Amino acid sequence: MRPDGWHLTEDLNGFLARAADFLRSRPALHTVPLTVTEALRTRGADAYGAEAPIFGSLERAGEVRAAFFRTPPRRPYLTSLTPEEADTLAAHLARLGHRLPGVNADHDTATAFADAWARHTGATPTLHERKRLYRLGTLTPPEPLPEGRSRVAGEQDREQLMLWHREFITAIGGTPAADNSSWADTRIAQGRVTLWETPDGDPASMAGVTPMVAGQVRVAPVYTPAYLRGHGYAGAATVEVSRAALAAGTAEVLLFADLANPTSNGLYQRIGYRPVTDFSVYDFSCAGPEIRPPGIAPRAVGVDDFALRRGHVHGT
Repeated sequence: MRPDGWHLTEDLNGFLARAADFLRSRPALHTVPLTVTEALRTRGADAYGAEAPIFGSLERAGEVRAAFFRTPPRRPYLTSLTPEEADTLAAHLARLGHRLPGVNADHDTATAFADAWARHTGATPTLHERKRLYRLGTLTPPEPLPEGRSRVAGEQDREQLMLWHREFITAIGGTPAADNSSWADTRIAQGRVTLWETPDGDPASMAGVTPMVAGQVRVAPVYTPAYLRGHGYAGAATVEVSRAALAAGTAEVLLFADLANPTSNGLYQRIGYRPVTDFSVYDFSCAGPEIRPPGIAPRAVGVDDFALRRGHVHGT
């Protein structure tokens, strides 16, 4: 039995061998760790960039009580922690010399960790974003639906998806990958993007969905080009991708919405999504030098990916 405390590793399989049951015990609250670790397992360690992901688990009496992951250069993502647990993690990472740009977690955990990181490193935390996790209750399509129809994106939509994905990443403050063809190809092959098209057959909005893990999926991304917003296309696309997820046997359909966008939050609640909990994202200044644990060599920093970012940019 390993000693109590935080244990860090770059071994995904080893991490999942210990933490998978814990992550699956609360699939809604752990939707992001479940989705990201599944992507790393199926697509490889470089799924989110060239630098090695880092995983951590808090163990007591041989049981995992909390976990985190980080896909550099992004912020670490933490499961729910008490203030004391957040402090021990911050102290542990600071002692190892890790350089963190911020933190992403449920609001109480993120705030506790940000405060602890400031104490242990002198960094200044700044609130970057607040978002709300929603779970679908009874799906309620808007009335009336906009003119047009839904369909699953196919090969003929490849260039459109690539363009909208680049626009989406830019809209949430990211830097689009030079080549996002694999993003489109994977989702087309798996039927994971639903389009709403106008009566003349032109795509007007897209809504994607993550692969099902532990009975849950997450709707992301939802995107409508600026010139097509305000017509209800995003709501219609979200309804149809949610309907398809339920038909596929999904137990929980989830999504995140930026709390700074009352339009999207109102839309999701009108079509049947109910709040689960709020999450916060902090940025850290003066993060300090990063020193890896012995035997772990750094890799080059990779490009960003939408899966760990906001998830929704649209008008109704």
